[in-house]
Amino acid sequence: MKKLARRAAAQTLATAFLLTAFAGPARADARDADAAIAQEWQTTWDTYHFSDTTPPAEGSGRSRVTTSISVEINAPVARVFPAYSNFNNHIGMNPFLRRVVTHKDWRSAWTRYVNLTAIEEIPYEGTVVVSKTHAQQRLHENELYYETDSWSFPGVVTHQKIVFTPLKGGKTQVTERLTFEADNDMIDFAATNGVAAHQQLQGALKQAIESGAL
Repeated sequence: MKKLARRAAAQTLATAFLLTAFAGPARADARDADAAIAQEWQTTWDTYHFSDTTPPAEGSGRSRVTTSISVEINAPVARVFPAYSNFNNHIGMNPFLRRVVTHKDWRSAWTRYVNLTAIEEIPYEGTVVVSKTHAQQRLHENELYYETDSWSFPGVVTHQKIVFTPLKGGKTQVTERLTFEADNDMIDFAATNGVAAHQQLQGALKQAIESGAL
């Protein structure tokens, strides 16, 4: 049972906890596949309501962990926000991430909404596991924060709020407030590995932004 739980979790964790997405249009040769993925996204949204932040009910068999991590980047917020919140910039920094399929990208008032699926290819026990994380991102550029809710098999949900604070000297503090929700026997694994994944990405983005690569 523990081996099965580890295997299921390995399919989801890296991307599920990193989502921050703007994504480009899908390749023409992937249109049919992308249409199927879009239907998966909609079915997942309708079934699991993964934007609902209500805590798991007592006795539901699910648990929640909330934490936060922060990094200081030596660059102004006008550079940091678009670079950090653009999921295309995460490709290559997350070694498993292959692409993102954007299903819908629109604005309502001052908020930008992006419905998307992140695709990972994860080596596991001599094979490659394809993982899909379905998510919605809401960007509040004027208020310097964005939120992402996501769902990935086997039922790992994340709620994220990433806040950008201008500092003296043209620096920026990025604080990620992270909530992980999963079955009771997986929550520790999900939260521990999720935080580690975010910390790794923060370091990579910090280096890329400060070096001028982004």
